[in-house]
Amino acid sequence: MATIDDVREIALALPEVEERANGHTGDPAWRVTSGQFAGVRGPRATDLRQLAELGREWPDGEVIAVRVGTLEEKDELLAASPEICFTIPHFDGYPGLLVRLDAVDRDRLEEIITDAWLTRAPAKVARAWLAERGLE
Repeated sequence: MATIDDVREIALALPEVEERANGHTGDPAWRVTSGQFAGVRGPRATDLRQLAELGREWPDGEVIAVRVGTLEEKDELLAASPEICFTIPHFDGYPGLLVRLDAVDRDRLEEIITDAWLTRAPAKVARAWLAERGLE
């Protein structure tokens, strides 16, 4: 089980990341110059209504939204890890998904957040970070 503090620690350890309060809710969000890649995401009334219409519910526990590279990647993650990742109608057609912190371990969370960061990090920064780790 991971926590918001784990998310914060992982995200802020990545280059050029800053934490800001989400303008809509005041919840923490993590971003680089080109945009947000992760943030705490609670349900809105519209989300709850739309999920109910689909016969689904918002899960208990803390949830974060993360950016993914493509819609195909989103579909792959949803299929591979349905106990961890989910989506809502608000995210239809958008390369992002939701992660249940109470269902993910810290190592997997680190992978998810790092991949999200790589989708938004400046290319030069991302290449250097990957090269330092022998991943490029």
